[in-house]
Parts: sequence; structure tokens; C-alpha cells
Amino acid sequence: MRNDGSTEAAAARLHRLIAFPSVSSTSNLAVTEFVSDRLRELGFAVAQTKYEDANGVLKANLVAKRTPVGVRAEANTDSPGGLAYFCHTDVVPAEHWIGPHEGSEPFVAVDTNDRIYGRGACDMKGSLSAMLAAVARVSNEEQARPIWIVSTADEEVGFDGAKHLVQHCDAYRDLVAAQPISIIGEPTELDVVYAHKGIRGFKVTSRGRAGHSATRFGINANEAMVPMLVKLAELCNRSRDESGLQDQRFDPPHLSWNFGVSDQTRVVNITPERSVAWVSIRTMPGIDGEGLFEEVRLVADRLGLEFQPFSGCHPLWTEPDEACVSQMQTIAGGACKTVCYATDGGVFEELRHRVVIGPGSIEQAHTVDEWISIEQLARGIDVYEQAIRRWCC
Repeated sequence: MRNDGSTEAAAARLHRLIAFPSVSSTSNLAVTEFVSDRLRELGFAVAQTKYEDANGVLKANLVAKRTPVGVRAEANTDSPGGLAYFCHTDVVPAEHWIGPHEGSEPFVAVDTNDRIYGRGACDMKGSLSAMLAAVARVSNEEQARPIWIVSTADEEVGFDGAKHLVQHCDAYRDLVAAQPISIIGEPTELDVVYAHKGIRGFKVTSRGRAGHSATRFGINANEAMVPMLVKLAELCNRSRDESGLQDQRFDPPHLSWNFGVSDQTRVVNITPERSVAWVSIRTMPGIDGEGLFEEVRLVADRLGLEFQPFSGCHPLWTEPDEACVSQMQTIAGGACKTVCYATDGGVFEELRHRVVIGPGSIEQAHTVDEWISIEQLARGIDVYEQAIRRWCC
């Protein structure tokens, strides 16, 4: 690992990024502006797209591009290629934060035991800090192909930022046309992930009528929900047992059918007027669970219940023998594997050369004492710099 001050600078920048409380339910405009300013300092042209989420909160995505200049650029006009890095600026909530010691605050970074603690330190502001430090090591004059850095909102709550970017951002269209090597910078401990599962789901709503539980007036919404829950449990077991619903390239190899139910009733003398069941599954290439969903739709219709699907993202799959996978593994020196979580990469389906690789461990993501090690941050800078030099210089 190089000792040129890059790690210290990245750590200081990570402190700044953690200080933005960019929980998905709030706006990420402030942290996006901070990142935009740093990218402009590094010679990038920055394009932002903004949208309002379902609750009317303003969100921002950005696509930044640094184009090569000089003789090197002129020599590569017929081979745009290059490298694109993708991250998200939103983080999960931190209501139950405990941090490294009593009195810790989730959005005040703490350095201790060669770790940086704070919400987003691992997932994934540490990764972004590492990439910014890596780009700073490579001068614009050294570039022969473009570098893109893309940040999105709402990755943690349905990938809505990535979906908006794909549909509404002209700068993203430019990126797709170039088909660069595309790094999704989620925490993998710098192993190379060439595939991950997707996610989708639905909810089923039963409606009754509230009333005093001692009278005849109320209609308990849970009564119509009971046979639906029996069906959901049956499909859960089937999704684990049927070979046609499994892909042994993942662990676990099944759809990870997850379900729950709630009527939000907190007292025993009110008849529940509404009961909602939900299901979330982890899809795999060619296994989307649609047949199981259709069975639920039919049962919901028969029981007079409302069925509402919701989308997440598709699986990501890059052939493990593709050059970008093996070359990235050579650079990083770690394992090459599949994972069962999902990323924005499942939305960026038009990009043909996608891998997921970033510093930090998924085991630290979303925890009550989230952290990233200084060693992982430093290694992330080195790996990202080598990737830039391999595909852009």
C-alpha cells in the first residue's frame, strides 16, 4: 500500500461524508453537492438529475465524467471504453445506534482501533472516499479513456434513484454508449463479485371493519387473511424444495422467500379493520418466481383480497470467464464469487461489463456500530487506482 497521504485524505473525507445524515427518508441533496464539488476539483464535468420520491422529498443523482486530454486522448478516439464507478449516497436509519462506545453519534465519525465508525462508513461512503482518492492519484494527462463516477439516491429503499437515472439522464446514455468496465462499489472486502440475486415482492391486503370487540359491528380483517397465510407458508416451503426454483451457483440456492403479516392493532377490544401480508423474494437468472406470484394472485381474488406487486431489481450476472472479471481479480488478488444481496447494478442492465467490488465487509453494513477498517480503505484506494490505470491509461 502506498504511503502518500491518500489514506489520511480519504479518511478525512469519509468523516465529512458520514456527517451528512442522508438516510433514505430524507433528501440527499447536501451530500450530492459535496461530492459534486470534489469531482469538479478533480476535473470532472458533473451532471445532476433530481426527482421527488413518493413522499415528495427531493433527491439527486449525479453522473460525472472526466474526459482524457492531449495526445493520449487523440490516440484512443475509436475506443471510448474506460471505467465507470457506481455508488449510492443514501444510508439506512440509525435509531438504535450504539457505536464504538457510550455516547457515540451515528453521524459523527469516530476513529478507534484502526477503524472508522459511523452510519455509512462501510455501506458505502467508505468506498466512495476510496475511489475519489484513487482518481486523485491519476492525472488527467495520463488518461487515454474516460472515467465516470455515478452516485444515486434511494438504493436502500427500492433502487429508485438508479431507475430514475436510467430513464431520465442523458449523461447516463453517453455512458451506456461507451460500455465501460463498470464497478459497483458495494462492500465485498475487495473480492470480485460477478453475480448477485435480484429482489421483488408483493403485499396482500385484507379489509374489514373496526368495532368494539364485544359487539357484532366489527369485521375482523385477519379472518380472511388466515387462508392466505397458509398459502404463503406452503409456497415458502415449495420454493426451498423444488429443484426448478433453485440455482446452485448461489448460497443459499433458493428464492429466500420471506414473509410477514401485521394488522397494526395494539389493543384487544378493537376488531382489526385492516391486515397486510407481505412477501419478498431473491430472484436469480431465469428464476423470477412469477409462477408462485400468480398462485397468490388467484387465491387473493378468490378471498376478495387486494394484491399489489412491487418491483426491486433484476439479478446481476456477468460471465465469470469474461475478461473484466479475471482482470479485476488479478488486480485485487481476492476471491471471485456470487452473493445473495442486491445492488444498483441490477438496474444497470444495459451495461455489459459489471462487477461488484469495494472495501469493507457486508457483515458491517446496516449494523448498530457500522465501521470500515483503515486497512480496507487503503487497499480500496490501491485497487481502484490500478483499475483506473488498467482501463483508462
